[in-house]
Amino acid sequence: MAVLGETRSWSPKPWEFRRYNCDFQPKSEVILVQVNPGEAFTIQRDDGQFQCITGPAQVPMMSPNGSVPQIYVPPGYVQQIIEENGVRRVLVLPQTEFHPGGHSPLHHPPPPPPHAHLQAFIPHPHIMHAPPHLYSGMAGGTGDMNPQYISQYHPAHTTIYSEQETHPQHGRAAFAHRDERASKTYERLQKKLKERQGVGGGGGGGLAPSKDSPPPSPQKSRGTPPSGGDLQNGLGGKGAEEQAQPSTAAVAGLGKSPGRGKEAESGELDEEAKALQECLDSICKPVVTDIQARGASLSWVAPSRTEGDEEPKEGEEVPAEPSLTYEVSVSYNGKDGKYKAAHSGVELSATLQDLRPATDYHVRVQAMCNCLQGVPSEPVSFTTQSCEPDTPSPPRKASGTKSSLVLQWKAPCDNGSKIQNYILQWDEGKGTSVFEQCYYGPQKQYRLTKLSTASRYSFRLAAKNDMGVSEFSEVVHIMTSCSVPAPPLSPELVQPGVTWLCVRWQRPAGSPKEDDINYVLEMEEEGSGYGFQANYDGEELSNTVRNLHRSTTYRFRVVAYNAEGKSNPSAVSEFTTAPDRPSCPCRLTVKGKPHPTSFRLTWEPPKDSGGADVTKYVVELSEGLCGSSWNQVYSGSAVECVCDGLSPGCSYQARVHCISVGGESPLTEALQVQTPPVPPGPCQPPRVVGKPKAREVQIRWAPPLVDGGSAVSSYSVEMFAPQVEESREVYQGCELDCTVGSLLPGRTYAFRIRAANKAGYGPFSERSEVTTGPGAPETCRAPHVTCKSPTCAVVSWEAPACNGAAVSEYRLEWGAAEGTMQLCYTGAALSHEMRGLLPATNYFCRVQAVNAAGVGLFSDAVLCQTPCSVPATVGSVHALRESEMRVECRTAERGEEEEDEEEEEDDEEAAPLLYSPSTCLGLRWEAPCDHGSEVTSYLIDLGEKQPILTGPVTKYIIQNLQPDTTYRIRIQALNSLGAGPFSHTFKLKTKPLPPLPPRLECTASSHQTLRLKWGDGPAKAQPTDSLQYHLQMEDRNGRFISLYKGPCHTHKVQRLNESTSYAFRIQAFNEAGEGPFSTVYTFTTPLSPPAPLKAPRVERVDESCEVSWETLPPMKGDPVIYCLQSMQGNSEFKQIYRGSATSFQLPNLSSSTDYRFRVCAVRQCQDAPEIIGPYSSTVILLPPRVDTPGASGAAGSKAAEAQKPKRSLTDEQFSFLIIALLAVTSILIAVAIQYFVIE
Repeated sequence: MAVLGETRSWSPKPWEFRRYNCDFQPKSEVILVQVNPGEAFTIQRDDGQFQCITGPAQVPMMSPNGSVPQIYVPPGYVQQIIEENGVRRVLVLPQTEFHPGGHSPLHHPPPPPPHAHLQAFIPHPHIMHAPPHLYSGMAGGTGDMNPQYISQYHPAHTTIYSEQETHPQHGRAAFAHRDERASKTYERLQKKLKERQGVGGGGGGGLAPSKDSPPPSPQKSRGTPPSGGDLQNGLGGKGAEEQAQPSTAAVAGLGKSPGRGKEAESGELDEEAKALQECLDSICKPVVTDIQARGASLSWVAPSRTEGDEEPKEGEEVPAEPSLTYEVSVSYNGKDGKYKAAHSGVELSATLQDLRPATDYHVRVQAMCNCLQGVPSEPVSFTTQSCEPDTPSPPRKASGTKSSLVLQWKAPCDNGSKIQNYILQWDEGKGTSVFEQCYYGPQKQYRLTKLSTASRYSFRLAAKNDMGVSEFSEVVHIMTSCSVPAPPLSPELVQPGVTWLCVRWQRPAGSPKEDDINYVLEMEEEGSGYGFQANYDGEELSNTVRNLHRSTTYRFRVVAYNAEGKSNPSAVSEFTTAPDRPSCPCRLTVKGKPHPTSFRLTWEPPKDSGGADVTKYVVELSEGLCGSSWNQVYSGSAVECVCDGLSPGCSYQARVHCISVGGESPLTEALQVQTPPVPPGPCQPPRVVGKPKAREVQIRWAPPLVDGGSAVSSYSVEMFAPQVEESREVYQGCELDCTVGSLLPGRTYAFRIRAANKAGYGPFSERSEVTTGPGAPETCRAPHVTCKSPTCAVVSWEAPACNGAAVSEYRLEWGAAEGTMQLCYTGAALSHEMRGLLPATNYFCRVQAVNAAGVGLFSDAVLCQTPCSVPATVGSVHALRESEMRVECRTAERGEEEEDEEEEEDDEEAAPLLYSPSTCLGLRWEAPCDHGSEVTSYLIDLGEKQPILTGPVTKYIIQNLQPDTTYRIRIQALNSLGAGPFSHTFKLKTKPLPPLPPRLECTASSHQTLRLKWGDGPAKAQPTDSLQYHLQMEDRNGRFISLYKGPCHTHKVQRLNESTSYAFRIQAFNEAGEGPFSTVYTFTTPLSPPAPLKAPRVERVDESCEVSWETLPPMKGDPVIYCLQSMQGNSEFKQIYRGSATSFQLPNLSSSTDYRFRVCAVRQCQDAPEIIGPYSSTVILLPPRVDTPGASGAAGSKAAEAQKPKRSLTDEQFSFLIIALLAVTSILIAVAIQYFVIE
């Protein structure tokens, strides 16, 4: 088995995450190939030959792009790439038919050429072992490889090998061989995982793909964690955060959830996975050994299985324990602080490096297996040892003179032991790398004296504590001061600008190189009067002075200075700034009126010349408004130019700029100039579209080739008629075709056309001749109509011009109105006879001719009128209603109003008829058409009787007829020309004689009501009753008002007054009409009785009692007395008092008998016998009982209750009770009908 190790970046601090270099940019990496003992590794060299290397050995290989190089494997084997602990490994494994988790076998290149030494590459069964996991979906698997590594090899048989552990790099100890029990447990877990994947099918678990189909290659997104129930390739992936950590290697596909500390995925772990989780959680805290100042060693014990694991059965192999990975986390903020991963691997020990001396650390370890993570162990605390101080910073110069320097420095970290002294060394100004100690002590500054002027000295510093001396700091170079520098030379001009000047100067002569000299550049503007002002202060030998005025002279001088003082100013130099470019010219306009092919531009010089005279002007011209292409049309010193050679009607943009010594000015704004258009050029002759018609021709033309600079707005078409020299305009518009109508068939016409734009019309085109085809006949002349009779007329006409084709037929239209004429004749004749006409009626007619070319136009319509005749038949005869007959009779008597006036409403009282409906019939009809002669009279035929002749009326009442008799009636109209035809016969029947009034009698009466009865029929009306009655009562004004109208024979009159006489009359009516009223009957209401009294009040006084009742007022002057009755025991009521008093005392009561009392009011009338009112409710007086006080009290209460008057229902309460009962009964009946009938 070959293992390829790829280096990873390691964090320099143990409390930070390890950072993996996961970018896949092309880079060269060194791949270490480890060959185990007993194995052979074959590689191909640059010269193309193959070399076989036997183990044990490590072969370095160069990878230019970071990918795994090709490794040749023998037939029957495949290579599997996995990543574990930051190392990518290539496992050479035997090919199996069943791939757990649905992974695809990796591709291996073709085998190398046969060599004798290549046979040693094939491992023996006792050497090659099956790996613990073979899944392509894990980190660093086939998802990270190039496509050439995807396998297409499918073996035909399966070879089983024993397991062999991989050899870790960097000197890590390998795993010990697992015992048989651990191997058996591991095989059972793998079997369960295969079964689950085979059932789910989501991960692609099952048989290996056939040879004819490519194997599946499932890949999983690195950034998306899998769900709990959808694990691909038999193992669960970790999230994006977990993949970035060092524990990203997937080992064995067992778990379904990402482990504790993360969100659990759906699905539950099986029993074996739970047992593995418990095993991971049982890890003990690590042991810290070999604690150093900047490192420490850790070791821990692997978690063990619980004792409850089932023992393997006989004959079964002990399952192998799954591979565990351990992650060490470090915290320096306390046990409860934030932990960061510092180590991850499969070993049971680790070494922490790059720790801080004298610092408290807390370490814990966590076991992981695949995607299962155990609970971190308890943290263990330790403190690193103290050591020598950190390297201090270089000393710095605090102050100095020509012969002395004062140095200062800061204290570095003491690393747990207090700094006692500092060691300062220098090179004594010799400039060599040999340093001598110049100071040793606890102070943080030191003063050196007796030094040379303007000399450089080198220094370095170290710190010392009880643990030792730190390393020396970086060397720092410091110089002593020197004398005042000499005056520099005058400054020089490097380059002038419009608003700036670049000035340089030289270092003063004789100044040592070690002397730090600064310079002050002073400037004076000419004519300002402010003198020299400092413009720059620094150590540079040049400076650019900005914000100056253009074309202005400035004076400069330089002063040098150092720590000792300033030199004298240099000589003065004068420099002048360059002129600026001028501004754009002003007021660019068109001079005069633009011509179609040219125009003149003029402008003014720029307002700002920039300090120099303008040398020339440049004019640019662009055709169109987009301004994409500009052409120079003028260059010179004049301020106007002529732009010619232009196109008419085009838009141009012009701009100008000027040039001077200072440069070119900006361009002016573009001036838009429109050249005037010219009339368009001639068009091509028009052409005919389609076949020419008889009376119209459609012609078409093309636009002119030259539009004159303006779009063609319209066209003018002129036509030359045959034998006519003058033309006529037949079309003017913007279309490219037109239809010329109103032509004559078979004629030759000439057409010409011209186009127009804004400038006017262009020249005419050449003529184009067109000949029209044959056409429809000409319009016929107006026809001639001759009336032979009132119902017959003869129409004749003349033949029109045929227009080249003979007339085949004529079409005659006839109608009573000009707009509603209809075709009545088609044929070749020149006349037609119209029959069935109406007399004295206006008719219109017209005629048109038809030939093979089409239909001619109709002639003018001719109006004719038929002669007068006898009237037409009378129609719509019907009988008059009674109201109409009543009005007709009144109108006939008065002789003042016209017929059909003052019809009365049906609900008003009918006036007495002046005729009998039983002997009269009223007729009404519509006046017929008089056919030109006014109707003078009507003749009514009754059949057997003599006809009745009436005047020119439309209503008539026939009298002296027999009652209940049917008559056959027809009507005929007459005028001066004779009698018209009779109307259709219709039947009318006279009504029978109306009924006589019945006898009216009063069957019952009270002081407020009277019940009246008439006739011998039942009290309730029958649906078949045709006889009805009208009952009326006389009011106070002597008028009779209607009380009842209907078929009933009884009626109750209510709300009357007592002792009052009322007058009534009755009338009977049926279909024959209303009968006469009866004689007036008078009935009188009786007096009203007194109102009922309330129950009397009874009060026992020893052996007597006192009875009292309420008082009633007198009734219309009649006094009211009272009658009191008493009943003893079960006897009858007897009167014991009669009078006007409202109380009575009854003595000598029996102590063993109960008494009952009731009272009524009696009205004493003056002219009639007295009227006794109803008795009140009964009151019982119980005999007294001799009993216990409690019993007597109860008896007294009962007697009091018995003495309470019983209330009777009032009329309103009684009425409400009856209405409620009726409502309940109605509801019950409706429910019954709904249930039994409808449903």
